[in-house]
Amino acid sequence: ESLNNGCEGLVIKSPRLDSIYRAGARSWLWIKLKESYQSKMIEPVDVVIVGAFYGRGRRSGTYGALLAAVYNHERDVFETICKVGSGFTDEDLDALPKRLDQYKIDKKHPRVDSKMEPDVWLEPKQVIEIIGDEITLSPVHTCGWGVIQKDAGLAIRFPRFTGRWRDDKSPEDATTTKEIIEMYRQQLRKIEEEPSP
Repeated sequence: ESLNNGCEGLVIKSPRLDSIYRAGARSWLWIKLKESYQSKMIEPVDVVIVGAFYGRGRRSGTYGALLAAVYNHERDVFETICKVGSGFTDEDLDALPKRLDQYKIDKKHPRVDSKMEPDVWLEPKQVIEIIGDEITLSPVHTCGWGVIQKDAGLAIRFPRFTGRWRDDKSPEDATTTKEIIEMYRQQLRKIEEEPSP
């Protein structure tokens, strides 16, 4: 009912006396029930890590989020599609610097097309699998820039790491810009075909 009335979801709070909000804490005292349960994006995608953002709070001392891109084979560049920080376990987060620091570079890689400036630039070498709620237009991400709408690219909304490092794939084998554009168009077609409430 909440989703049908234009909200993104609910926050459900336990009636227990100790059920206070704790920033960054995960427990069953406060639970987010988000629109992701009605996700329009049904298939995961493989993205290339091109940058990282330092963590804060509980995530200080490691990376808190990664800048991810897809491959545009026509331009031979990696175009950003999202900043992903969800879905990582504490063990995943602890291991990120060891896994990624070998790819640190001083400036943006020449084959990376990005309007965002991460804390750390990385060579486009590592591929991970993510899933999101939907693909949306973005004024920040460069995937398919100008193809669907002038001065906009495509982004994955609420991206989450699935737990899969795609060591079996080279960066050029990641999901392509062309595939993301087609997924976005399919998503639009599904919305148009849904009956009105």
